[in-house]
Amino acid sequence: MQSTSTAKENVKLDWDSFFKLRASRRRYSLASSIATSLASTTAGVQILSGQDLESLGAQVMGLDPFVVLGMATAACGAVGWLAGPMVGNGIWGLVYRRFKPSVAIKEKEFFDRIRQYRVDPSTNSISNPVPDYYGEKIGSVKGYRAWLKDQRAYNRKRRNFIA
Repeated sequence: MQSTSTAKENVKLDWDSFFKLRASRRRYSLASSIATSLASTTAGVQILSGQDLESLGAQVMGLDPFVVLGMATAACGAVGWLAGPMVGNGIWGLVYRRFKPSVAIKEKEFFDRIRQYRVDPSTNSISNPVPDYYGEKIGSVKGYRAWLKDQRAYNRKRRNFIA
């Protein structure tokens, strides 16, 4: 009888399943960014309302207290927004823990392919911009094939216009 750890490692992913899991991880990150941003903004407003920060900001920086409180509130929201992907990826890892090792392997294979086939950005121009250098917009096998076509088209334009 197999142990549960070897059963977890033997989960095989095809590319379509990998792209679906990758999209779900992105959705988890976005949803958690929104939630943590709202939570940190709410907590920040509660903390800032009890402090005498506006007079300190006005004395040190010479700014209006309203502007100081607005910037501090925006900073609280930004901290939550930046912390969101860490929280979202952690939750996603718990929900999809069975697929996590397989996704990591496929992720490495995917980025090796991206690195192998992406164009050289040193010849970037306004008339011929680099198409999706990191492959961030790829969401399916069909999208990957379209990305490859875009890379070939960029190289073709580069050869025709520069040479």
